[in-house]
Amino acid sequence: MTRFDITQTNRAVERLIETTDNPRHLYLLHAYNRHRYLEMAGRYEEIFAPDMTVEKPVYHFNMLGKCLTVEGAQAVKSLYSAWADTAQCIFYADDEKLAISDTMIVSTSFIYQQTPGVVLAAEGAPVDPNATYLVKTAEHMIWPYDDRGRLVGEDVWEYDETAREFIELDPIDVLTVQQSAKLLDPLIKPLPADNPFIR
Repeated sequence: MTRFDITQTNRAVERLIETTDNPRHLYLLHAYNRHRYLEMAGRYEEIFAPDMTVEKPVYHFNMLGKCLTVEGAQAVKSLYSAWADTAQCIFYADDEKLAISDTMIVSTSFIYQQTPGVVLAAEGAPVDPNATYLVKTAEHMIWPYDDRGRLVGEDVWEYDETAREFIELDPIDVLTVQQSAKLLDPLIKPLPADNPFIR
């Protein structure tokens, strides 16, 4: 399964960083990049640093036929914690396209989220509960930011259910959170010291 490399998940973000001159856009791209790497490494607590995320973030999901709103830092942390405990924090992006303004980042891509079969089976998916899967979804995301360059929340939705797949993983290809963290550690950079939103 050489196609999936956790260190390449943010490649579209990093390419855009290399070609972006606008200071505010560049700052947000670095924040987006850091957030996603921290999430995939299971280091979600660091996402809630006061310079990264607002005090009361709101996340909206419309995925796998279900709508969910998660409000407040503690509720969002609980969601990230559950994903880290089950290695669902590990995901891969394919064909990601990004757009950015002073107040948001918009992404469209195919996401492959590692998910235990037991979790999927409990939701009624036709899978082996003893296996681990990559759940492929076609996703749009909007990440709004405040006037200090902090994440306000996430709006994530599956826009094409016909693209959905449950891809069973060979056990050798299942990544643990510890393995992911080790691979991503060299890529997790601090936010730029100069925040153009608060100069």
